[in-house]
Amino acid sequence: MSTSIPFSLLELASVREGDSIGQTLDNSVAYARHAESLGFRRFWLAEHHNMQGISSAATSVLIGHIAGKTESIRVGSGGVMLPNHPPLVIAEQYGTLEILYPGRIDLGLGRAPGTDPMTSRALRRDGIGAEQFPEDVAELQRLLGPLDPSRAVNAIPGAGTKVPIWLLGSSLYSAQLAAQQGLPYAFAGHFAPRLYREALRIYRDQFQSSAYLDKPHAMLAVPVIAADSVAEARYLSTTSHQRILALFRGQPLWMRPPVESMAGLWNPQEEAGVKGFLGLQLLGDASAIEDQLSQLLETVEVDELMVTVDLYDPAKRRHALDILASLPQFQESS
Repeated sequence: MSTSIPFSLLELASVREGDSIGQTLDNSVAYARHAESLGFRRFWLAEHHNMQGISSAATSVLIGHIAGKTESIRVGSGGVMLPNHPPLVIAEQYGTLEILYPGRIDLGLGRAPGTDPMTSRALRRDGIGAEQFPEDVAELQRLLGPLDPSRAVNAIPGAGTKVPIWLLGSSLYSAQLAAQQGLPYAFAGHFAPRLYREALRIYRDQFQSSAYLDKPHAMLAVPVIAADSVAEARYLSTTSHQRILALFRGQPLWMRPPVESMAGLWNPQEEAGVKGFLGLQLLGDASAIEDQLSQLLETVEVDELMVTVDLYDPAKRRHALDILASLPQFQESS
């Protein structure tokens, strides 16, 4: 493995407690533009529904907004939760985006609903579940491929755009499917770190070349808290601690200001759960993160790194990108 690796960003358009969604989306644009100026490769948005504190539900709309406010960074979904959508609709949306922003759109696909069962029903995909994921992926590939006049239904626009499809996963299933289909693969280590080594190993071991890829291409997502000192990073990390704790408790996921101590805010079981959730987190100043990243990349072979940066202050969040871009492992997008 080379000593440097492309870095990308995963964004949930997280809403700070007390902020409007409009302000949140303005912050996301500023964040994406700063990432582009530093040489980050991709800016992906995650689909979640009916979650107070996350404003990326209309993922394709936000992708178009971010792409329109930037010039070169690739923008995509991390990901579209395919059980929620007919493949034709996704092909039309992302085909249109590719036409508007040629060579800059990625289509990451997940097989989870990204929400609760009641909201899944409200999305009007009754009876369609994760078990149909392989067929839906294949249908999307067809719809984004060459126009087929012999078929009654084609994606117009969409046909012929060949938007790059990635499979996303937090278990072993999507690793196996991505390998079988010869597609790029991204593992969600930012919230499910337990199986990352095994999933990425299975993907490489079982990979079959395809019309899309001649060799495996894997990305690992990890959470990062970068600051000018280790002490500051630990302090700033309490924002994500509070948020994950709220997730476990079924509470709104507002971004809350950091606190001096989490003592009294969680019990020992909750603390262990939050820290397990963040098992792959890189935290500290540039030197500390450089060391942690070196250790991580010694344990697994990946072609790209995607980071989530959960910081309350938008300026500190952008500064965290400066710190990441200063690392010797950071490879600017080409």
